[in-house]
Amino acid sequence: MKNKLEIIRKQHGIKQEQLAEDLEVSRQTIGSLENGRYNPSIILAFKIARYFNLSIEDIFIYEEDVNNEK
Repeated sequence: MKNKLEIIRKQHGIKQEQLAEDLEVSRQTIGSLENGRYNPSIILAFKIARYFNLSIEDIFIYEEDVNNEK
């Protein structure tokens, strides 16, 4: 799943370490999210959205598999 987390975090002047601490996750989790190597749980997605006062859809980009669309 693609996301705009890194862009949003940097716009707010927040370092990965600070975001991780505030969300009670590891810095590696934030890095993995930003690099698209990890999809957040729904709870973490909500925490991130609330942290930045945005909707989940403003941060995370859900791309449906075009092969499954009919």
